Amino acid sequence: MARVRSFEPIIGRRPRILILGSMPGVASLEAVQYYAHPRNAFWPIMSELFGIDHRADYAARAAELGKQPLILWDTLQACQRPGSLDSSIDVKTARANNFTDLLQRFPGIRAILFNGATSEKYFRQLVLPTLRTTSELTLLRMPSTSPAHAGMSFEQKLGAWRQLLDFID
Repeated sequence: MARVRSFEPIIGRRPRILILGSMPGVASLEAVQYYAHPRNAFWPIMSELFGIDHRADYAARAAELGKQPLILWDTLQACQRPGSLDSSIDVKTARANNFTDLLQRFPGIRAILFNGATSEKYFRQLVLPTLRTTSELTLLRMPSTSPAHAGMSFEQKLGAWRQLLDFID
């Protein structure tokens, strides 16, 4: 089974929001880009919320995202998983990223938004018990932007994701 590793975070200006995926899928890992699958709604949603051109090349999209008050990362630092499906992650091999250090470096984080249920599940299992305090953090599960989450339309996903704007001053 393939061992996969997440990317370094994209850290925006004076971040207030931490957006967490679970683990990049095969298309993203091959391209070394967050949300590289052409049918993933993440970049079109960021386009609607922040005016980022989702058709621009990845470097330009990442640079524009880096101007926003957020951090984009993944809950898991590494795991074994064949393919791209979160349901295929071997739970015994799942290792979380270092959120203690990240939250200490960026104390302005007010909300953690999970891009789907798996990100939230692993955060609650592997990370939350290790954090000293989360009383000032809002934890919100957003609908997954993955094309595998076809139960919601783009407009429904976008409507839910608009909640992140509530955490920006």
